[in-house]
Amino acid sequence: MLESVYEECLGYELSDLGLGVRRQIAMPIVYKTVKLDAGFRLDLIVESKVIVEVKAIEQLQPIHQAQLMTYLRLSGCRLGFLANFNVTMFKDGIRRIVV
Repeated sequence: MLESVYEECLGYELSDLGLGVRRQIAMPIVYKTVKLDAGFRLDLIVESKVIVEVKAIEQLQPIHQAQLMTYLRLSGCRLGFLANFNVTMFKDGIRRIVV
């Protein structure tokens, strides 16, 4: 399925557990005190503390980790998860990243 489907379902399940979840949050960058919309979008942010980047790809690559690390730095969050749903066992598709 498409990443957007997994993102919607995961957001629903986390909300159903009572967690605060926001989807597709625009993440501007600040350059010389000016906020610029660089097109960054967080898939999910949970409880305003944890970023979840949803993927549905054959294999996670280093660029996906770099993407999440960029989001963590820009947002001020310290914890993030890469969640790849295109795996046989979901636990094999999860990567935890702390900055």
